[in-house]
Amino acid sequence: QVQLVESGGGLVQVGGSLTLSCAASGNILRLNGMGWYRQAPGKQRELVATITRDGTTNYVDSVKGRFTISRDNAKNMVSLQMNSLIPEDTAVYYCNAVGPYVYWGQGTQVTVSS
Repeated sequence: QVQLVESGGGLVQVGGSLTLSCAASGNILRLNGMGWYRQAPGKQRELVATITRDGTTNYVDSVKGRFTISRDNAKNMVSLQMNSLIPEDTAVYYCNAVGPYVYWGQGTQVTVSS
């Protein structure tokens, strides 16, 4: 079993920045991909960014150039640096990890006020 704990969400003004962090614990040796998803009210959960164990990244088009995902394999952590935030980024952000199963964190709220 793998546990994912997110931190770093909050309220920020348009144009501001936030950094989300996710710490993985438990049976982590077989984890490969890690990433972030988000779900806004009334919308489906969507992929934001992913990163493989060797550092290959993937982003949804709407965040390219504004968000940066990074991973520290030694610390079993994945982070999401979010810059130039806009109201459309408001959502609950979920940490995700893929191994023999798919694992999810409990989510952290990000609210961007205009």
